Amino acid sequence: METDESLDLVIRGGMLVDGTGNPWVRADVGISGGRIAVVGHLEGEAGCRVLDATGMVVAPGFVDIHSHSDLALLVDGRALSKVLQGVTTEVVGNCGLSAAPLVGAAVEYLQDTARHLADYIPWNWSTVDGYLGELERRGVSVNVATLVGHRTLRVGVMGHTARAATAEEMARMAALLDRALEEGAWGLSTGLAYAPGSWAEQGELVELCRVAARHHAFYSSHIRDEEGGVVEAVREALEVSRLSGEPVQISHHKGVGRHHRGRAEDTLALIGRYRLRAGVDVSFDVYPYTAASTWLSAYLPAWATEGGRAGLLGRLGRPEDRARIREGMRRELFEGHDPPSVWREFLVARVGRAGGHPHEGKSLAEIAGLRGQDPYETVFDLLVEGEGLVQVIRFETTEAEVMTLLRHPLSLVGSDGSALATEGPLAVGHPHPRNFGTFPRVLARYVRERGVLSLEEAIRKMTSGPAGRVGIRDRGLLLPGMRADVVVFDPVRIRDTATYREPKRYPEGIAWVLVNGEVVVEEGRHTGARPGMVLRRRRLTPAPRG
Repeated sequence: METDESLDLVIRGGMLVDGTGNPWVRADVGISGGRIAVVGHLEGEAGCRVLDATGMVVAPGFVDIHSHSDLALLVDGRALSKVLQGVTTEVVGNCGLSAAPLVGAAVEYLQDTARHLADYIPWNWSTVDGYLGELERRGVSVNVATLVGHRTLRVGVMGHTARAATAEEMARMAALLDRALEEGAWGLSTGLAYAPGSWAEQGELVELCRVAARHHAFYSSHIRDEEGGVVEAVREALEVSRLSGEPVQISHHKGVGRHHRGRAEDTLALIGRYRLRAGVDVSFDVYPYTAASTWLSAYLPAWATEGGRAGLLGRLGRPEDRARIREGMRRELFEGHDPPSVWREFLVARVGRAGGHPHEGKSLAEIAGLRGQDPYETVFDLLVEGEGLVQVIRFETTEAEVMTLLRHPLSLVGSDGSALATEGPLAVGHPHPRNFGTFPRVLARYVRERGVLSLEEAIRKMTSGPAGRVGIRDRGLLLPGMRADVVVFDPVRIRDTATYREPKRYPEGIAWVLVNGEVVVEEGRHTGARPGMVLRRRRLTPAPRG
């Protein structure tokens, strides 16, 4: 095949997996002006760079539908731990927490949540437009789309109050959401397992989703409960979608806790009934690990966190409140039982703003043993030592459930992680390995080793599937006219190297990653290029070149 159009770059001789789920074919990819110009057998192309992809898979760049890189990208726009996995687009603003809009107490709330990064961030925006503009000014190596966090809206309007919103407060949240969507946000997210999101009633969620539905945006929900109430929590998300007319994406779906692992059959059956009988547009994302990661305070009763971090620390300073929190944890977390083995399921990832605590990377059981303490007192003391900021990794689900969810046709792959690094401010603590290894792990463990997914279906779940779900129309497929986001990898060698004990390790087997036609990763190394774009719904704006 010949083309009259001059090409900037040709990827030659690879196994083309186009993102549709169709079987791979041998084909070349020609790129011009940041877009795919031609796909086929190209011969005699002169004056352009040629990448020899013989023996390699050529696929669309991976779209991380569930990312928390909102602030990390302002600290280091290279997005190292993501782009080195082959991720070329990140959807941030998940689990109800977004970088904008920042009004009222939301400013302090976000700064407090990211205290370890606060000194590296200018905090010079309040709107979605301002946040996206700051990303553009600094330059990024990946494309970025943002959702609007319900917790960010709620704390900005209501502070840390444990009650239903008034009509006036609802109107203010709706107005903030409406403006954010006008400025280019792609949807609404909730984090209903965390205060202040946990204090919202279903009606509040329906009203806000109706605002998003008017913009043809979508709704991403970290549901209210992933343990004993997981089925009812999934039902609530489906009901919010049904009543609002808004498509729903259930975040990092799973059943957790030793008594509730393996609930996928129940929740998937419920999802199927709502799709068939009620016409609810629902899908879900999943990461390829049996452990999750979140704040240790999330395992405390919700009332203990009212008033934010200051309220929590005040209660931890009172013995009578510690006793109430202990009883609440036993009842809600362990259902009245707290066998010692439970505490071995929790690894401490980071303590405090700067990390570096000597017990990071150890289990709560190990730490309690070293201190000669009751595990509850260890939890409370670590929270005090970390000024309320303690991240943990918890082994919550089973390998069988991960495989069941990955196989399901409605599932998509998302990392639930951030763009981290092996050095500098983004290397603090002992993070979950998903930050460094999610996408190669799917291809190594669940495609090559276990045969859970075909190569083509796995690629679809990481490319056109998430792009289409969000509404990004010019990425996720290797077709002429699409943006040239491409990953080239060795299907035999690709693998994640990050582990729970050594999580800050980049993957292997990825030869090249292109973002908007520019090489960002070459032979596993970042080139320093920042050709990423800020993606605004309905319009796209190029970021400065780095």
